[in-house]
Amino acid sequence: MPPDWDDARPARREALPRSWLGGLSGTHGDEVIASYRSPEPSAAEWIQEQPARELREPGWWESTEQFRLARTSFGPRQARELYRRLARWRPAYWPLVVSYLVDLVLVGWFTDPVFGVLGWPLTVLWTWPIFSTLTGIVGIRRTRKALRKSKARWSDHGLTRTQAFLIVVVTTIGRHDIYRALERSVLSYIAYLPRCFPRLRIDIVIDEGCEATGRIARLAAGSELIRLVTVPMRYRTANGTRFKARATNYSHELRIREHEDRDEVWVLHMDDDTGVGPDTALAMARFIEEQLQAGHEAKHMAQGILTYPRDYAFNRLTWLADSARPAEDVARFSAWTGSGTPRAGLHGELLLVRASIEATIGWDFGPRSIVEDAQFALIFSARYAGRSAWFCGRSYGSSPASFRDFLRQRERWCWGLAALVCNRSLQLRNRLLIGYSVMSWVVGPIQNVTVVVLVAFLVGDDRTSPASMFVLPLWALNMAYVIWMYWEGLRLNAEVSGGGRRKWWEPWAVILLIPIFGLMEGLGGLRGFAKFVRRAENKFTVIAKPS
Repeated sequence: MPPDWDDARPARREALPRSWLGGLSGTHGDEVIASYRSPEPSAAEWIQEQPARELREPGWWESTEQFRLARTSFGPRQARELYRRLARWRPAYWPLVVSYLVDLVLVGWFTDPVFGVLGWPLTVLWTWPIFSTLTGIVGIRRTRKALRKSKARWSDHGLTRTQAFLIVVVTTIGRHDIYRALERSVLSYIAYLPRCFPRLRIDIVIDEGCEATGRIARLAAGSELIRLVTVPMRYRTANGTRFKARATNYSHELRIREHEDRDEVWVLHMDDDTGVGPDTALAMARFIEEQLQAGHEAKHMAQGILTYPRDYAFNRLTWLADSARPAEDVARFSAWTGSGTPRAGLHGELLLVRASIEATIGWDFGPRSIVEDAQFALIFSARYAGRSAWFCGRSYGSSPASFRDFLRQRERWCWGLAALVCNRSLQLRNRLLIGYSVMSWVVGPIQNVTVVVLVAFLVGDDRTSPASMFVLPLWALNMAYVIWMYWEGLRLNAEVSGGGRRKWWEPWAVILLIPIFGLMEGLGGLRGFAKFVRRAENKFTVIAKPS
């Protein structure tokens, strides 16, 4: 046990909303059991009826605007419309099929049967991503199947409530430029989670002495659902973990100390700029209820979709570039995490883990860990193969505020993933897929069409035909899958934005800018890999979070 546990300030074990206390039907030991036998409204009716929740701290004036209402981006009517719109969503096949046919015709039409000096390098480089492409297509099919099964299973149900205790953990660096995004996210938890999770607590985890401590403390004091967890400066993990994982591990050890590492307790990890919407709570509650009925086949971890509303975007270029991320969640990540073994990794938001299982893994991964979510995924894959799942709930985040922040973010990810590939404490088979992905990332810039044309001009040979014509269908499929990712990802992001639709110019822009986006992704990855090779000191770069 760390020597400085006395410096922690444990708050109430389970903060229950007052509105729920009136519906208690009895107690069991020290825990309160709720009765859910009363008729429930439909999910859409529940969302429509949601009032703004008051946030007050005793002694504060009622006119204190910051704590009066749990404001979100959606009013009752907008929330109802958003929920219904998202309930109809399915990942579409037709953009992939149309793109493939067009690409195949164009590639075949312009390909010279005789290859030149670039023939063999391009044969390898442009064929290399085929495994990721095929995995993504499998994921699209899995997602559509999962949505059909969920709709059939819950078609006669209204609002789903669960007796599971949900702890939302938000670890933040606590800077002033991040506070507004943190506030927006925390208020969304208060607005949408309590009705499906009557037993709820929100832990905001900060380092002692962070610059926005006062503002965050006032935010935490505004609701009985929030607990502020302060990580003491002198706290050290057994393995010397630093950065975000250190703070996450501290809150994890605190939960163990408070005996919350139980099967009926679920921990939802969220980033400080990522909130929830009217669909998120319902999807998580239904997933947890399904695990109660699954018995020995129950899953221990799940993840949903990370989306980027246009309303939170400070920079339209980086917002369009981030279209690929939600598409990856419903394709490649759905294929791996949804199949039970998250070898492709995880992202740190909308990560739902059973507390008893998290207790066996923890977050103490050592001082070089800067992608703790991916490392957690690989350890989980080794210990609990087949026990992860995917659910169709969304989290609502913000894309980087600038081109520079975009590169720094990708740099850190690639840097950390490259370190994971070389981490011999992890199973080799669980590192191979990450290694394949890192290699695809690192060679991204030289796969870019613009770079290839420039190289062909410099070597005086403009023939870009492959060494074998049999790879042309694979090239066309890889190109079609990239187009599908940006097309479908833009659709996902637009659906959670104001208006719920893509603007007329956005689909054209996102397709035409794919070569630019490829360079942006590839340059960030190449810089991160170069720093790993140089053995530069690893840094956990936290970019500014638009609100």
